[in-house]
Amino acid sequence: MVRFRCHGCGAEIDAGARLAFRCPNAGAGDDVDHVLAVATEAVAPPIGSETDPFLRYRAWLSPYRLARSSGLPDAAWGDLVGSLDQALIAIDGRGFRVTPMADRRPLAGALGLSGSLFVKDETHNVSGSHKARHLMGVMLYLRVLEAAGLPAGDNLRSRRLAIASCGNAALAAAVVARAADWPLDVFIPPDADASVKARLKELGAEIAICDRRPGEAGDPCYLRFREAVAAGAIPFGVQGTDNGLAIEGGRTLAFEMAEDFRRIGAAPDALFVQVGGGALASALAQGLAIARANGLLPALPRLIAVQTAGCAPLARAWQRLDGLDLETAARTRSQFMWPWETTPASLAHGILDDETYDWWAIAEGLRASGGATVVVDEAQVAAAHRAGRAHTDIPASATGTAGLAGVIARPDAGKEIAVIFSGVER
Repeated sequence: MVRFRCHGCGAEIDAGARLAFRCPNAGAGDDVDHVLAVATEAVAPPIGSETDPFLRYRAWLSPYRLARSSGLPDAAWGDLVGSLDQALIAIDGRGFRVTPMADRRPLAGALGLSGSLFVKDETHNVSGSHKARHLMGVMLYLRVLEAAGLPAGDNLRSRRLAIASCGNAALAAAVVARAADWPLDVFIPPDADASVKARLKELGAEIAICDRRPGEAGDPCYLRFREAVAAGAIPFGVQGTDNGLAIEGGRTLAFEMAEDFRRIGAAPDALFVQVGGGALASALAQGLAIARANGLLPALPRLIAVQTAGCAPLARAWQRLDGLDLETAARTRSQFMWPWETTPASLAHGILDDETYDWWAIAEGLRASGGATVVVDEAQVAAAHRAGRAHTDIPASATGTAGLAGVIARPDAGKEIAVIFSGVER
């Protein structure tokens, strides 16, 4: 049995009996931060030799443990991953593989850094960003429910998938959904890039353009998404509040980084991560903590969460948390996290979520690692993008290099620094 637990109210569910996405007590009108997360096994799981992270780290993933506990053999997991991988290659030109990380000395020198600057390149991942990792984990869970004939899998194929996104997550969802031959509804803002809309249509996704309604608080795309889920759609997004299991697929990125640092014999002093809705930072915080507990890292790097001055709800929450107990904060969400009051704008438009949905897990990671938040201005966002493009061969967007803007703002964060470039320039 694989169980998920809500960090806000303590509710537990059997992932085979009901969908392990949203806490059953969410929406009850309380002020609790309801987010489900899987309990991690105490025994260090083995790491495979495969280059596909969903095979390499399968023992670290709850869908795999659910498959095995439900009677499916290891080969069945390989078949599920392999069939999706082949479909992804046919649709997107690539499947999931361990992505490269390297010490980018020319970039470090251009920024005036005297130490190492490790850059993890996610731009060549499925659909051009880390987002597909999250959604592959979700899709594998759905496929395990089907293959094992578990109660939570009853009538799944009669329900459409749904996601709210401004770009990268929508494209990732559309690619993975197409690979699984599952219909998808995408809720996007009016200013979504034309190339994104065109690609979504190519992939067969149904697009809904979501205008901000007068007097409406919060992201209109997310609000329309919630309406679709209430009507029966399966949440196929990366907000932990609606799909806690999505965070788990993103942990594979942290496992890869931990293995790389162990291989080169260096652990960074700080890891700068761009934060919008928070799925990336949440997954990294959890994944690195698991890697540390299982001996892959000698110490946790300080997690530095980077947001723009145009939209920084996590930084606001972090300031309000100063000295307060996180358990209490999980039960008084509105004192720390609420939608940004104005329509945000930034060159790094992919991290302009009105809320940081996974704020609590990130705050937990910041405290555990001695980390912090940093708010960058538009000049720093632009400078990071220019430097990233000029001094590396990584075709990252301004959103994708926004973590580097935090390094520009805090060059004194450590001798060894790591960032993630995720989100290809489209």
